[in-house]
Amino acid sequence: MIIPGNNRGIALLVTLSIITILISVTLEMNRKMRTAVFSAAATRDRFTLLNMASSGIEIGKAMLVKDKNDSDTDSLQEDWAESEKISEVLKDVPFEKGTIALTIGDELGKIQINSLVKFPDGHSFNEPQRIMWEQFLSGLMSQDESFEDLEPLTIINSVKDWLDSGDDDAITGLNGAESDYYQDLDPPYTCKNGQIAHIGELALIRGITRELLKGAGGVSGLSDYITVFGISKTGGNTFTYEGKININTADLPTLAAILPLGSEYLAQAIYDYRQETSESEYIHDLSNPTWYKRVPGMGDINIDSSFIITSSDFFRIESVATLNEMKVKIKTVVKREKNQKTGKWTCKVLRWETE
Repeated sequence: MIIPGNNRGIALLVTLSIITILISVTLEMNRKMRTAVFSAAATRDRFTLLNMASSGIEIGKAMLVKDKNDSDTDSLQEDWAESEKISEVLKDVPFEKGTIALTIGDELGKIQINSLVKFPDGHSFNEPQRIMWEQFLSGLMSQDESFEDLEPLTIINSVKDWLDSGDDDAITGLNGAESDYYQDLDPPYTCKNGQIAHIGELALIRGITRELLKGAGGVSGLSDYITVFGISKTGGNTFTYEGKININTADLPTLAAILPLGSEYLAQAIYDYRQETSESEYIHDLSNPTWYKRVPGMGDINIDSSFIITSSDFFRIESVATLNEMKVKIKTVVKREKNQKTGKWTCKVLRWETE
């Protein structure tokens, strides 16, 4: 108990108050310093991760260039497509801390959405592509009940209206969609009437739901099977989208879509044939586009030659760097092209996204 008039008691009280304040200030300073240290460490780690992930992209590009120098054929039998081969290459580029995971995929193993109409005029359907689209959508939608209310014809016509140009807003069929339809939505927007630059645009088109685009019920969506890449010049400043698909890298739904109607069930046999091995060595030559005729049951089947190729120069590279429980993913699309001056192959980056 402090007795009034006792200066020693007052001094003790003041001292305790000062000590309490100093402790509080010290703790706050410590908290701020720790926060600053953690923030600096996080910034340092993210910078390191970005460099690691970028290194992964460069490794992927180098593998694709080497592959082009070795062969004109692109298939899932090659080093760039095998995770074990990629892992072996990554081991030669060690980091003191952290790891890199790398995947490479062929963009021309997918369906080229812009080839649904004829470019460069872009007025009318590319009829073989339209037929393939109908078969592809029907097969995809049959895999999950969440797609049962969707209409392939509505989607096909609406995509065509989104792509076509100079049509004076003429709606394709009875269920297409031009600007009048989109202007009545909330928020309103206009029909593009031009080629699609990003798969995300599909979400704007009539009939395409988020589930159909991204997948539902364990079934992959359109975004896994569609590409916007594959443009080629036709001379001068004109261009087109041929829509050819690499039969050596296409996934099952895509293989089924390019087969003649009624023979879709043979897609699995084609898929398996590509990967057959003996003593860990691939046994089938996939360099000729008609190799599919050697697949059991395919002898009398003819795939439209306008659909298929066995090579590609458009690839998607994804590099994921991990360090101290942090991750950075870089996704790129590259095009292999030959330098006209040096004659050497390089990979030109067409798209770069960091997550």
